[in-house]
Amino acid sequence: MNASAEAFSKPSSLFADYSERLSAALREFDWAPVEQLAHDLLDCWRTGRQVFLAGNGGSGGNANHLANDFLYPLSKAHGSGLRVQSLAANPAVMTCLANDEGYDKVFSMQLAVLAREGDLLIVLSGSGNSPNIVAALEEAKAIGMTSYAMLGFSGGKARALADVPIHFRVDDMQIAEDAQMIVGHMLLQWLYGQRDEVNALKSCAADLRRTWRQMKNT
Repeated sequence: MNASAEAFSKPSSLFADYSERLSAALREFDWAPVEQLAHDLLDCWRTGRQVFLAGNGGSGGNANHLANDFLYPLSKAHGSGLRVQSLAANPAVMTCLANDEGYDKVFSMQLAVLAREGDLLIVLSGSGNSPNIVAALEEAKAIGMTSYAMLGFSGGKARALADVPIHFRVDDMQIAEDAQMIVGHMLLQWLYGQRDEVNALKSCAADLRRTWRQMKNT
């Protein structure tokens, strides 16, 4: 929440103010790091490298949402889409790690098992200071992953730790979380436009694998 949020007598006054603040955040943003992420995601799609997302609360919900978008709506073709998962999606894993190891390790310990060098991590955080987000970025660096951080407020510790910060300088949690989804949906639409080229590449690779299997079995 915006700590200095004004009290408006009419809901419509708040709606207009909110819309203007969100529009200003987008208008003034440098999209270069988002373009870099777009190309990295495209490369992951082409090569099969895994993509992991992580976030807490509303940002965790956004991570789950975007994991869904990148898995199926990205291409809507059988066997196509990014190899993606949200580290906030499995409540059994989350509560197990939180109970046994501490909530600050719920993302990093999943990465330690699932991720490999060259994979991609995207963290979503308003403050950028959540201990489990910081630990996930540190684990990603140790593994040799590429890390992105979608952030609001000052960007916190995550801004310095991420390989590429995507930082909206807004002191409002809701607008910071809106920006996460807007960026995610922009990426989705751009990647969707590349689906024919990627699917042709994947189809060719699948044909080669089938031929190789047939040769091995003869």
